[in-house]
Amino acid sequence: MINFGIKEHNHNLRYNLIHEFFWGFGVAFHTIYAVVPLFLKELNAPEYIVISSAGIFSIAIALPTFFSAALGRNIKNIKKSAISVHCIILAITFMMGFTFTIIDSKIVNNAWRTYLTYFILYGFSIGIIVPIWTDFLNQSTLTEFRGRFFGLGFAFNSIGSLTGGILLKYLLSIYIVFPKNFGIGFFILFFSLTVGTIMFLPFKVKEQKKAKNHQSLNNFIIETKNILMHHGNFKKYLLSRMFYSACLPGMGLYAVYCQEKFNFALSEAGTFTVITVLCSACSSYLAGKIGDMYGNKYGMLLAYFGHLLAGTIALFISTMYDVYMIFIAIGIGQGAFMPSAMNLIYDFSNKKDVKTYMALVDTILAPFVLFYILLIGFFIRNGYYQVSLNILVVSLIISILLMVFMVEDPKNEKSIITRFSS
Repeated sequence: MINFGIKEHNHNLRYNLIHEFFWGFGVAFHTIYAVVPLFLKELNAPEYIVISSAGIFSIAIALPTFFSAALGRNIKNIKKSAISVHCIILAITFMMGFTFTIIDSKIVNNAWRTYLTYFILYGFSIGIIVPIWTDFLNQSTLTEFRGRFFGLGFAFNSIGSLTGGILLKYLLSIYIVFPKNFGIGFFILFFSLTVGTIMFLPFKVKEQKKAKNHQSLNNFIIETKNILMHHGNFKKYLLSRMFYSACLPGMGLYAVYCQEKFNFALSEAGTFTVITVLCSACSSYLAGKIGDMYGNKYGMLLAYFGHLLAGTIALFISTMYDVYMIFIAIGIGQGAFMPSAMNLIYDFSNKKDVKTYMALVDTILAPFVLFYILLIGFFIRNGYYQVSLNILVVSLIISILLMVFMVEDPKNEKSIITRFSS
């Protein structure tokens, strides 16, 4: 541990940009809004599974976050722990690549269950990573420059995804038998995440001013109850996010719905990725700047409006140009979401245990994601795509109204909650 200033912050920023670039490059071969639903569709998975892939992913992430946050309170070496938990996702992505590169294409009709298992484990591993990674970045950045740190980081993530998306389009357009073409992509995902994880090694971490006391599970439960009972503004934010959860099944819906309407080639997944990440890079940087200048609530509203625009365009889609516009809007929403959501968690926690807040968001929202998966899935199975899109759009409008009129930016809260246990 060392004394931490702007020099150390900028040192970490440089390595984080490399980390985010490689992470983004790899994830381009496994995007939840294009690659995953189209891959499941080609594997002949049931349509409700295909449509629900983004929601399933969100729930898989949510399941272990509370457990990870509780255990993470007693971590002594946060950098070592962050690198260690990243090794879980490396093992899973390696198995994905290995399985679908050597699999016999004749048994492809039974492969969707195998992939779905990997996909759930992939999301589960991210759920373990996120609370510890969040705390790691909390201890390796300066609060006053954190918006720029995340904005630039996620912008570089998008640049990496852009590069990966171009390669993905090429990979899916040349003759490599299905599903080996996707399997090669999963191997690229594995190697990229490996390089990204190695970039954590040179990070410098803040010196702990005092040794942590051991935190029992009972302490964790008491603190969690205090947050939910006394932090009213955070509860209003959660309410807004509950309605925003509708966009998760939507991200799986768009690619499949549009392919059924226009019957485009699988290689278009690469085009969608390129379009999305270009817009995501700009939106991510813009959201970080907006957050630093006006508050992260307004950066989050940019994400809300992006997804609302995607749903609205899908309602009136008539040409392939509209399809591209949908993915432009998704890019705006996705890019603005990550830096804004991360920084809002830091703002709400107000130097308390950020892992607890992160775990609460994911855990509380999981039942609502499941609700939207079941609701939208029910209408999709019966062929009511327009009804599903209307539910999505109305829910996003409600989420925006709640965010605008009920949620106060946590930087401007008039009173700081002090009743939480330490």
